[in-house]
Amino acid sequence: MAIGTRSYTRGFLSSSGLPPGIRALLVSNVAIFVIYFFSSRGLRAMFDLLALRPADVVTHFYIWQLVTYSFLHGGIGHILFNMLALWMFGTEFERLWGTRRFLRFYFFCAAGAGLCVIVGNYLFGNPEVATIGSSGAIYGILLASAVMWPDRQMLFYFLIPLKMKYFVMIIGAIAFFNSFNPASPVSDVAHLGGMLFGYVFLKLPRMRNADPIGSLQDSYQRWKLARAKKKFQVYMRKQGSGRDRRIH
Repeated sequence: MAIGTRSYTRGFLSSSGLPPGIRALLVSNVAIFVIYFFSSRGLRAMFDLLALRPADVVTHFYIWQLVTYSFLHGGIGHILFNMLALWMFGTEFERLWGTRRFLRFYFFCAAGAGLCVIVGNYLFGNPEVATIGSSGAIYGILLASAVMWPDRQMLFYFLIPLKMKYFVMIIGAIAFFNSFNPASPVSDVAHLGGMLFGYVFLKLPRMRNADPIGSLQDSYQRWKLARAKKKFQVYMRKQGSGRDRRIH
């Protein structure tokens, strides 16, 4: 796929190179892929603990797998498509939202897609099967692009001019119907889950504007203020208890 209009390419080709969040994701994904590719069998066994295996999350509480699986990829084509889409579509979002909010959105989609994989495998599949790849987060970004800029033109597979909203409808429909194919090597449930959670992030104001770090800082400041107030009240009570009650 490729971007077709000048107005859309301006989002990721303009000024000052890659934003820090996109750069960090690209470097970390490629570095992990290269390390895994050249690693020994023993080291690859350690990477297995990072893949999303629903049974491990549910029975052993390997919660980190809801995020770490998105940094693993199964081949050159897999990582190439995901990183190309991340660069092409994610760059504009980071410049529009800022790094913190973009990364919050990215990992929200990745973790949400992981939750959908867990539920889907327990209900209809095999909870022992591992899932890897950042496609859930990428599909969340694509969905967000279609919601925010539905009429922007792109080139589907570098050949067919298509509006963004129709492109996302097509890949969503493909993922939906392919999810009924038990022999498919692709986790289409993760794709659909990423799109679902991307939509949820955009449409819920509390989620869209949430700032966990800022909330923690505010909570800490409120706790400090309440603690200081309590100490002051205790001090005043002690001072009052030592006074002569007849003196006013």
